[in-house]
Amino acid sequence: MLLGVVFGHFFPEAARNLSPVSNVFLRLVKSIIAPLLFGTLVYGIAGSGSAKAMGRIGVKAIVYFEMVTTAALFLGLGAVNLVRPGDGVTLHKGTEAALPQAHATLTSTLEHTFPASIIDAMARGEVLQLVVFCFLFGSACIAVGEKARPVVEFCKSLGEVMFAYTKYVMYLAPLGVGAAIAATIGTNGIGVLFGLGKLVLTLYVSLILFVVLVLGSVIAIFRIPPGRFFRAVKDPFLLAFSTASSEAAFPTAMENMERFGVPNHIVSFVLPTGYSFNLDGTTLYLSLASVFVAQAAGIQLSFGQQLMMMLTLMLTSKGVAGVPRAALVILTGALATFNLPAEGIFLLLGIDTLMDMARTSVNVLGNCLASAVVARWEGYDLTPLPDNADTLAAVAD
Repeated sequence: MLLGVVFGHFFPEAARNLSPVSNVFLRLVKSIIAPLLFGTLVYGIAGSGSAKAMGRIGVKAIVYFEMVTTAALFLGLGAVNLVRPGDGVTLHKGTEAALPQAHATLTSTLEHTFPASIIDAMARGEVLQLVVFCFLFGSACIAVGEKARPVVEFCKSLGEVMFAYTKYVMYLAPLGVGAAIAATIGTNGIGVLFGLGKLVLTLYVSLILFVVLVLGSVIAIFRIPPGRFFRAVKDPFLLAFSTASSEAAFPTAMENMERFGVPNHIVSFVLPTGYSFNLDGTTLYLSLASVFVAQAAGIQLSFGQQLMMMLTLMLTSKGVAGVPRAALVILTGALATFNLPAEGIFLLLGIDTLMDMARTSVNVLGNCLASAVVARWEGYDLTPLPDNADTLAAVAD
């Protein structure tokens, strides 16, 4: 990443041509997710032997997700009101931001959760639809019993193959990371790292406080070994930070959390579900960015208005998972809803990559912790797998 920054600064023309390298890496990572999720989740659910147990795990995961994301929203709200990074910033009028609009309602979000076609859901990377299908498919395997064993064994083998496939793709990670940051610096200039520094600094400090205070408290309450946990999440965290892509970190996060000791049927259910419902870093950013735009526009929002905005953000953030630049999509919809100037988006576009790196890595960290929390809640002691054991085989044994 550091080499990419240097290359992008001194050779901007050449750096702009490196984006295909990072795109190839991200495309290969995206090709992992659907078959890996199908194989591990179906095998995990069918291997658990109880659809009722999986339903219980789902309820616990959702309860935890909502508690933690609410804490993230209020922490971001407190930080932006305390620091007031929008004061002194001038909004410039411009054309409408070229971003898709988010008009999520409870009905549309609920409908979008269920797949019309599993092939279509795989092709579009609809993780939540994949989770729903795999949950029902795995439950059907449990109901069929012995006749479903060949299907379950196939899913087990598919998961093992996809973990090996992941290892090959990850050899390209350094090239993909360096190319991504070099292309960003080459296109936007080194100033992208320093523009609107007060806002960027507020976000980074707020996310650090969230990790230390909120996630640290969760680790203490559920007695999760902190040293082993942070060693397990280090690689997916850094990968998410350097690529600003939670998808890039997904396969590594799943494998490392299994090695950490989270049972396969829990990690393969909680991690992908958290990608739609447990966006800790994104929700904190949204609360901070929306009030920042109001401050920059000179609009005073009452505490009640800010709370209503937070409720709106909490709901709409569940409805656009998988949309490119999803945080900006959600923010655009929220600004329109509360009559705040859409030009605020232009202020954020220049530094969005820098902020996206931070919020995405915290999203991944929060989801890894969620899988460990649910495992502890289910009574597992998080015994690590031996280093030389194959992940899925060891879980099965």
